[in-house]
Amino acid sequence: MSERALRGTRLGATSYETDRGIDLAPRQTVEYACRNGHRFEMPFSVEAEIPPEWECRSCGVTALLVNGEGPEEKTTKPARTHWDMLMERRTLEELEEVLAERLAVLRSGAMNIAVHPRDNRKSA
Repeated sequence: MSERALRGTRLGATSYETDRGIDLAPRQTVEYACRNGHRFEMPFSVEAEIPPEWECRSCGVTALLVNGEGPEEKTTKPARTHWDMLMERRTLEELEEVLAERLAVLRSGAMNIAVHPRDNRKSA
């Protein structure tokens, strides 16, 4: 009889074990809601730390915990601009001095500014 019980089934494809006689870990059900109006419940262990957000089962948008604290806001540093990096290296007085030197060089004509190569091709 036991030979016939396995006939016609793929061995290893299905489990013949049952949940009878097994004590599951204590669980709690937590409800989440997304901004598109979908609400769903997720089971967690009583000992587990409950995440404040979870991916919505229906639309994939981030859903927030119902009647819970929102996610912690992450502190982000503002983007550093070129001006910020320049001011880390020099003071305003130093920059004004460098600007005055460069303007004096340009006005004196000491800096030989060649005509751009593309401009030569146009005139030829």
